[in-house]
Amino acid sequence: MLLVIDIGNTNTSLGVFDGETLAAHWRLTTVRSRTGDEWGVLARNLFALAGLDFKSIDAIAIASVVPPLNFTLKRMAEVYFHLTPLFIDHTVDTGLPILYRPASDVGADRIVDAVAAIHKYGAPCIVVDFGTATTFDAINSKGEYLGGVITPGITISADALFERAAKLPRVEIKRPQKIIGSATVEAMQSGLYHGYVGLVDGILRKMIQELGGTVHVIATGGLASLIATGSEFIEQVDETLTLEGLRLIYERVAK
Repeated sequence: MLLVIDIGNTNTSLGVFDGETLAAHWRLTTVRSRTGDEWGVLARNLFALAGLDFKSIDAIAIASVVPPLNFTLKRMAEVYFHLTPLFIDHTVDTGLPILYRPASDVGADRIVDAVAAIHKYGAPCIVVDFGTATTFDAINSKGEYLGGVITPGITISADALFERAAKLPRVEIKRPQKIIGSATVEAMQSGLYHGYVGLVDGILRKMIQELGGTVHVIATGGLASLIATGSEFIEQVDETLTLEGLRLIYERVAK
């Protein structure tokens, strides 16, 4: 079985594939101070809760945008699984032509998302990944990675309101029942939600026009489901897109 790990700035996702079947997956908080031993114990506990055999893992693939954690995860893989993990970056043979310059600036998660989106939904397509930053990745009809857009994530916007405006509280990010808030919390939630949906759709509208033709739009990441409910352009929410991409790339490299 294959263990895949997507290390983001805020969350880390893990998944276990038995062939093409995702047998289990988990989302954890990314803790940069967590040691390799702590990761190993955590992995063992997750496997036990899911009824999976820890020793059945025969390969590990990792996409990381947090370089300080790469050594920690490498050590965890070597000590607890006795495996050398495959770290995805622009130098790996993913089958995805990258036109972005320099190619080394493309995050591993964006490469992996693009590979999975082409495989599952076809090209041209746009992947919107709602993470710490929200990224929009454009793939043309030839299956080439063109580049995209990077914006602050909605959680960053919410945190900025709380930290920079003395009288504004920290609020839950949710879709309000009406756009005109009758209290401060409702007004903030409306601004965050509808403002962010407007940002997402404004960017998508222009990207689709620039790509031309019929463009598939796929969303992934923690708040993808929430924002997608108000979007005109997001067709599909795929919470495990990155994990699927890691599997596809590993299978290609392992052949």
